[in-house]
Amino acid sequence: MDLLKQKIIDEGQVLEGDILKIDSFLNHQIDPEMSYAMGREFVNIFSDVKVDKVLTIEASGIAIGLVTAYEFGVKMVFARKTKSLLLNDDSYTADAYSYTKQVTNHITVLKKFLTAGENILIVDDFLANGSAALALCSIAEQAGCKVVGIGIAVEKAFQDGEEKLKAAGYRVEPLARIKSLKGGRVTFVED
Repeated sequence: MDLLKQKIIDEGQVLEGDILKIDSFLNHQIDPEMSYAMGREFVNIFSDVKVDKVLTIEASGIAIGLVTAYEFGVKMVFARKTKSLLLNDDSYTADAYSYTKQVTNHITVLKKFLTAGENILIVDDFLANGSAALALCSIAEQAGCKVVGIGIAVEKAFQDGEEKLKAAGYRVEPLARIKSLKGGRVTFVED
């Protein structure tokens, strides 16, 4: 997706440890036009499958997940990373390791929001080691749902996340694939 790639080049910041900071439009401040463009692109990419619900993880996946769900005309559910008194034992859980934060989150979705037999599209902002996406797949499958695809805004193709997801049998569709962040410069796979 050329628009996203250009936004990454214009506004992204490469940090030590292979971290790409794009908080000016995706992770902290949200650019609505960019979010809608990504949502429409996911609808185009996944137009060949039936989507009953979009599943994402808080917090950075919510904006693009919501827009994607809106464009599909379905509801969006997000997995919570934080404990809440409102979350009870009637939930699905999985562990997701955050590459950026270097912590494992125990993510949760209430059972009442996922119905067996639903076709689930997972949408998230980044794909690095695949832990978050695999955790979301686990939650969907615990509910008896089918994961019809995984839409990722930005994939760090130099890490093994996509490989793990494809080896597990999932369809993965990134909008921007980063080949390298060496020398503080973003290089895309297609370059």
